[in-house]
Amino acid sequence: MPFMKKNNFLTILLLFLLLIACSCAGIAFGSVSLSPGNVVKVLFSTDSSSTASTLVRTVRSPRVLGGLFAGMGLACAGVILQGVMNNSLASPNTIGINSGSGFGVMLALLLFPQKTGLLPVFAFCGALTAALLVFLLAYLGDSSRTTIVLAGITISSFFNAGINTVKILDTEITVNLTSFMAGSLSGLTMKKLLLPCGCVLLAFCLSLFFARSLNILGLGDDIARSLGMRVFLTRFTLLALASILAGCVVSYAGLLSFVGLVVPHICRHLFGNDARLLLPCSALLGGSFVLMCDLAGRVLFAPFELPAGILMAFIGGPFFLYLLLKKKGGRRVHA
Repeated sequence: MPFMKKNNFLTILLLFLLLIACSCAGIAFGSVSLSPGNVVKVLFSTDSSSTASTLVRTVRSPRVLGGLFAGMGLACAGVILQGVMNNSLASPNTIGINSGSGFGVMLALLLFPQKTGLLPVFAFCGALTAALLVFLLAYLGDSSRTTIVLAGITISSFFNAGINTVKILDTEITVNLTSFMAGSLSGLTMKKLLLPCGCVLLAFCLSLFFARSLNILGLGDDIARSLGMRVFLTRFTLLALASILAGCVVSYAGLLSFVGLVVPHICRHLFGNDARLLLPCSALLGGSFVLMCDLAGRVLFAPFELPAGILMAFIGGPFFLYLLLKKKGGRRVHA
């Protein structure tokens, strides 16, 4: 890749190794720790009757896989939203996409309780609705960072009210509302992850194809049109991809927050504004970030478990305030 510098390559390699290390730690450690030798033995053994085998294959492997794809999806959605809206504070949770996805999931459980395969579809529809509403409000307003944040708060409040309403209307819904609202990776199975993770992977690959378009959008609409870009169609396509990425994650992990805000900013600091680097690097760091938060929630509070989303909120909340109050952040960040 001509845009790949030697230092960037080394940093990406370190991010990849960090992701591998976090994945291995997520499988080995928890309320019950396993030695590396036991983990390797279980992974390459055909015996599935032992306690260690059940723990690794049935409990922790799906959890690690779910965390990896959750970080990938939310971080890449954050990069896309910040580029499309030309706003450094845009992310799936700050502009209400997570809440829209959550409402879609709850609505699917209310209307089709036996068809769990529809959850990613409803989550995508809710996410896209929220994204379009925020974009419309920003377009009708002054498109400033404050307008988008306030629009996101409004949309989030509306969809959160819808989530609670659905839960009150049907108390038999098979979801722990507390864990769902906080964001948690507990109770995942490979069967539950197959469809949403496949959709996240597909949307991520498509987003790489649109990385150059994301860069051109950052130059302004007039320049983008002069280069032959169909701006409205490109923006809608990118918003749809961000909605798929975030919506599919919410369908199995709940309302994980601030991944799409914190990770893109760290990667932008490391690699600059080129979306061709930001997207894959955010995917790597996003997966590591979610896995580290999930592991910390399991290890630090054992034998109890703190949902990963709560730790992310503790980290992301101050980070969001820092970005909001930072005077130099007044300029728009072009992804």
